[in-house]
Amino acid sequence: MKEKMNSLILVNREHACPEDLAQDLVPVCGAYPHVLMERQAARALSRMMEQLDGWRFIVPVSGWRSMEEQRTLYEQSLREHGQAFTERFVALPGHSEHQTGLAIDLGLLQPEIDVIRPDFPNDGICRHFRDLAPAFGFVERYPEGREHITGIAHEPWHFRYTGIPHAEYMTRRHLTLEEYVG
Repeated sequence: MKEKMNSLILVNREHACPEDLAQDLVPVCGAYPHVLMERQAARALSRMMEQLDGWRFIVPVSGWRSMEEQRTLYEQSLREHGQAFTERFVALPGHSEHQTGLAIDLGLLQPEIDVIRPDFPNDGICRHFRDLAPAFGFVERYPEGREHITGIAHEPWHFRYTGIPHAEYMTRRHLTLEEYVG
């Protein structure tokens, strides 16, 4: 029997993504049909982006990834950037939140976008997105200064759907998912 999706599922170096996770994946928006998220997370993101008129300025860089996609990304990063960089910014295959369908990497709409580290500054539309995110169930998953807890470098572009009450509480208390579910 497949495990039901839990918006608080913890996936990191120590906690693998369950292989039997039931997923209901849908495109995050019509303009990017290849970027998928879990249905509830995609709906919340869509409502927030509609309120922001965000899709005019922000692009979904990466949503759900299969095990094979995560493996390819990890191996490519190792070849192009080396071990130290890859360990800081790319999760091991089987240990990526992207495999849950609850994570999204976002970037400013630009001619060229770095798929591993997209530009998502702390001002303008991106600041507005961050301010609204908890009210729509999203948290910035890898905040600056919490690397020792998350095991991942600061990633201002990586957001995780946890659900509204959880995201609001975590943001208010400055908690990572590891601290919240631990």
